Amino acid sequence: MRRGFPSILEGKKILKRGAELQVQAIVLELMSIHPEASFAESVQMIDPQILVITNVRPDHLAQMGSTKEEIARSLATSIPEKSTVFIPQGEFFKEFEEKAKGANSKLIQVPENSYQEYFQSEKKFPFFELEGNIRLSLAVAEFLGIDREVALRGMAKVQPDFGSLKVWSADLGSPPYRHRWNFVSIFAANDPKSSRHVLDKLKEKMSLNKEKMVGLLNLRRDRGDRTLQWFEALKEGTFPEFQRIFLIGDHTHALKRKLKPRSNAELFVLKGQSPESVLEKISGIVRGEAVLVGMGNMGGFGKELVDYWERVGKRYDF
Repeated sequence: MRRGFPSILEGKKILKRGAELQVQAIVLELMSIHPEASFAESVQMIDPQILVITNVRPDHLAQMGSTKEEIARSLATSIPEKSTVFIPQGEFFKEFEEKAKGANSKLIQVPENSYQEYFQSEKKFPFFELEGNIRLSLAVAEFLGIDREVALRGMAKVQPDFGSLKVWSADLGSPPYRHRWNFVSIFAANDPKSSRHVLDKLKEKMSLNKEKMVGLLNLRRDRGDRTLQWFEALKEGTFPEFQRIFLIGDHTHALKRKLKPRSNAELFVLKGQSPESVLEKISGIVRGEAVLVGMGNMGGFGKELVDYWERVGKRYDF
C-alpha cells in the first residue's frame, strides 16, 4: 500500500523486494512525466529488458510537450540500452527509432489488427476500451514464449483499475420527475483525445440515449494545462453529442466565460458539497432519461462521484 505521494522511488523498493523473493519477472509502470526523470527512472534505475509504450497522446503538456513528436521524444528518453521496445504501429514515430538505434535496442511495432481472431471470439475481455493494451500484452507474451491461453487466463484474473470505464444505471430526480439515468465514468482518460476515443468505443458497444447525452467536466487546480486542452477541444466541437455540459471544480467560471460564445452546448457551473446535491441540480435542469458522462479528472470530485455511483447504481455488465 502506498504511503504519501507517488514517487519513482517506489520502483526501487519493488525491485529490492523482488530480489529478496527471487521472483522471475517484475512488471512496473513508469511514473515519470518529465523527460529527465524518465531517463533516471527507466535507464538508470530500473533498466528493463522489455519496455512497452502504450500510446503517444497529449497529456502533461507542460512537462512532455504539446505535439505528438515532442511527446514521442519525451517518451523515448525511457528507452534503455539493449532492450526490446513494443509500441502500437499507429503510435510509431521516428523519435523512437532514432533513440532505439542509438541505444542498440530492438523496436517492435504491434499492428492495430493483430490477434484479430481473439477479439472476434467469445473469449474476449469485457474491457473493450483496453484492446490496444491487450494486443501489446499478447505480443509481449508471445515474444517471451508464454502460451497464449496461459497469458489470457492470467490477464482475465486481473482486477480492473478503479479508474477503468464503468457504466451504471439508477433512478434520478424526485417524483413525478424521477427517471432512469445512465452514469458513465471516463474520468481517468484525462485528456480530451483519450476521452473521445473511449466514448466512441462505448457508443459502438452499447445502446445509449444519444439524444440526451450530458457532459460533466471535473477540473483540477493543479492541472491547468489539461483545462486548456479541454477548452480547445470544446471550442472545436470535439464532443458534439453533448447538448449540455456541467462544469465542476476549479477554473470553471473562467472556462465558461471563454467558451460561451464558441460552444454549441449549454454550459453550467456547479457548486456542490456532495455528489447527491450535484446530481440533484443536474436532474433539475435535464428532465427525463439521460446519459451523464463524467470526464476530465478522476482526482477530487471525480472519485467521489464514482464511489457514489457504485453505491446507488447498478453496474452495466459488458
